[in-house]
Amino acid sequence: MIEHLNRWPLVWALGLFWHHQSTSSDLQELLRLTLAEVILHRLHSCLSGPVQQVDFCAGGAAASFTVSLRAVDNITVTIKMKPGVLPVCLIRVKNGPRFELKIRPGENVTLTFSCNTPEKYFMMEIQKNIDCVSGPCPFGDVHLYPPGLPRLNRTFIWDVKASTKAGLELKFSAPLRQIQPGEVCPDLVSYSINSCIDAATVNIGTFCRNGSVSRVKLLGGVILSLHLPWNLTLTTSGFNIANRSSIKRLCIIESTLEGESSIMLMSPNYPLGFPEDELMTWQFVVPSNMRASVFFHDYSLSNCERKEERVEYYIPGSVSNPEVFKLSDSQPANIAGSFNLSLQGCDQDAQNPGILRLLFQVVVQHPQIDENVTHVVDLSKERNMTVTIHFEGWPRRTPLVSEPMCLICKDPRTCDRVLTLASGATYKISFLCKDLSSLRITAEKGISCVGSLRWCGSRIYSLSVPKTITQLPVQLHKFIWRVIAPELINIEITSPSLKLRQHLPEQSCNTSYSYNIFSATPETEMNVGIFCPGGAIEKIQLRNNITISLKTFGKGFVNESNHQDLKMSFVPHIKDECTFTVSPNSKAKTYLQTPNSLYGLPPYVSISWYVIVPSQQVARLGFSTDRMGIACETGRAYLNIKEQMPGAEETVRREDELLPQPRNMHHNFWVNVSNCKPVDPMQLTLKFWVTFVEKQIDLAVILGVLAAAGVLAAIGLTVCCVKKKKKKNQNPMVGVYNANVSTQMPGKQRLFQKDRKTNESHVYAVIDDAMVYGHLLKESNGSVTPEVDVYQPFDGPMGSLPPSPPPFSFRKDSIKHSPNTEEPPLLAETDRDTYTFAHQKSGDLEDSGDENENNNGDTSMSLLENKEQNSLEE
Repeated sequence: MIEHLNRWPLVWALGLFWHHQSTSSDLQELLRLTLAEVILHRLHSCLSGPVQQVDFCAGGAAASFTVSLRAVDNITVTIKMKPGVLPVCLIRVKNGPRFELKIRPGENVTLTFSCNTPEKYFMMEIQKNIDCVSGPCPFGDVHLYPPGLPRLNRTFIWDVKASTKAGLELKFSAPLRQIQPGEVCPDLVSYSINSCIDAATVNIGTFCRNGSVSRVKLLGGVILSLHLPWNLTLTTSGFNIANRSSIKRLCIIESTLEGESSIMLMSPNYPLGFPEDELMTWQFVVPSNMRASVFFHDYSLSNCERKEERVEYYIPGSVSNPEVFKLSDSQPANIAGSFNLSLQGCDQDAQNPGILRLLFQVVVQHPQIDENVTHVVDLSKERNMTVTIHFEGWPRRTPLVSEPMCLICKDPRTCDRVLTLASGATYKISFLCKDLSSLRITAEKGISCVGSLRWCGSRIYSLSVPKTITQLPVQLHKFIWRVIAPELINIEITSPSLKLRQHLPEQSCNTSYSYNIFSATPETEMNVGIFCPGGAIEKIQLRNNITISLKTFGKGFVNESNHQDLKMSFVPHIKDECTFTVSPNSKAKTYLQTPNSLYGLPPYVSISWYVIVPSQQVARLGFSTDRMGIACETGRAYLNIKEQMPGAEETVRREDELLPQPRNMHHNFWVNVSNCKPVDPMQLTLKFWVTFVEKQIDLAVILGVLAAAGVLAAIGLTVCCVKKKKKKNQNPMVGVYNANVSTQMPGKQRLFQKDRKTNESHVYAVIDDAMVYGHLLKESNGSVTPEVDVYQPFDGPMGSLPPSPPPFSFRKDSIKHSPNTEEPPLLAETDRDTYTFAHQKSGDLEDSGDENENNNGDTSMSLLENKEQNSLEE
């Protein structure tokens, strides 16, 4: 077989070997053996043939090493291949080439390598067994032995057997730093310490140089490994062994901290479980003029059958030593001087033991100048509110160990980088921090409506930051209001004096704070938009639960917070997903955009804007694009525009049609956008703008109006003369009927703003003259004249009519006139002329008054409601 394989290049064999690395273990072993035979055969040919044939053994001139081990030292040296490398380099000894070499105590071996860079392919272990049970321990400094070893990656292993009645102490000349599993030391020099009790081995930890751990005491035996890179030459191990009395616990780790510093430590076997029912201790040596704080970063608990897992602190000067804490508690902080920390396990459930582990940080710093300065945070009158003080970037960024520590304290010993205060109490806090600019405040408040609108609708909530927060010497980062309302009860946000501006590229916010409003539905969350004070939006009505996040920018918020006027209340159900009431500044251009601009308006969502136009001005309405920019998969998307006036024309555009050109609006008007289900990935985002110009009064129109007024006055004078002449000859007097005033009862309830007790729709004035046709009511003798009343017409505010999309059967773009039964516009002028009629029955008047009383309430009517009413009438 060797002769057959020898005809093929070595590369073929190597490629075959690596190509089948994913094959079964038996095939892998066969390939390894075959490859080894090939390599050995080629090496034999190389060594026995002429020099020009030495193509495989490039290291023919490599230096030789002699390893001589004394039997009394009990040292074994093993040279073996690194895992995962190609076996293209071999060890030459007098017995022939090898892949692995083991030199036992008392042996003397001379070796060379078949390549010039053996450190790429080989590693070496030097293990020394020390028996401190049956013989004396070699106390003192531990040296690296034997000398003259090949320059390979080396691992020195000291396996020390010792009695559990006499603990071993490892003292390090250069303090160590504990690292987590998988972490690599910068200089590639590391120590691994394992404790051996009977047959059990516990990994105490892995350590790098340049740290704070100066001593480790262990119960029973120990296995210590020192890993060195091939290019580093050391003559000493850096530690010594001393014998002490039994420590009655798994281990004691001593850490000496000098000056301001921060260290990370972890329990044995981390991240695996701490041994069952064991006890261990960390001893921290801290200068008396420094302060130490402990923070738990990661921990888990096992399932205990007996006892309880806990940590215990021994703090010199404490009146309650040891101080016992749960792992879930806030750990002591601002500790003056040295202290001990112990971890106690429990008896675990045999069926489901769980894992006890702990990763923690100890920070040492100088006492802070203002540590005795307290700040009062009064949350006693607040409800459903939390205030969190934290470092900048929390919770997304975890602070580095090397970063300056900033602590917030509820009391002198309860401090942390993150402190949360709950409502209903008053706190006195202090800061252990040189620079408070690295701290931030995040607060959250919950507002909910429980029950009916009767209980919730009468209250107006002020969405302002409490002064107890703004007075702290820490910048407010974010204040969040989470508003929850039951079904059929909606939410209204108002800004009466400042009004809101929608943050858009054309009108960006330049204030010290802004509001981000989210509307949460069971299916999705819609970002209504970012708003700041100083705009045109007076009111926002939202149909679902909302989240309002106030975010600050810079230090100017402290002054501007005194002028916040954002209000919130619960209102009756609205049909649109969101409705904006906008009163633009007459001197500026106002931009408005559909919500959720980043992802597009959600499918089947309808949004409305009600724009108020001043009486002496004309609004100019335009759109930023000429089309909606979507194609519908299901349904249709519509844009509706309608002025708020009797007989107003309604403009409708579909998603496949051009949007209207800029147009003038002389009255308050509605803009409504209703979405379909767009074809992926198309999204509906629509933006429009509003500007104002002064109304131009035409002189010809004025003269025409004056002329018409003169004609009407002449006609009126003539009629008066005729009436006066007829009055002398007729009895009873003829009533005057004003045909311009509608006598039809409203077709929709809640038309009147006032109820029966307060409106004047049922007030009459009695007159002496008889009504026309009054003779029909006379008795047979003709002596009775019926009472005649004067009706004063209602002139209160009338309902507004927001537009709504046409039904899906609508096929053609049109200008649609409102039906004759449309309700009068908001604050419409009505004629004040009187009706004159006979008061026939008291029952009739009572019925009329009852109807007025039933129509008491808000007269606002959305476009969708108006369309439903029109459909019923048709």
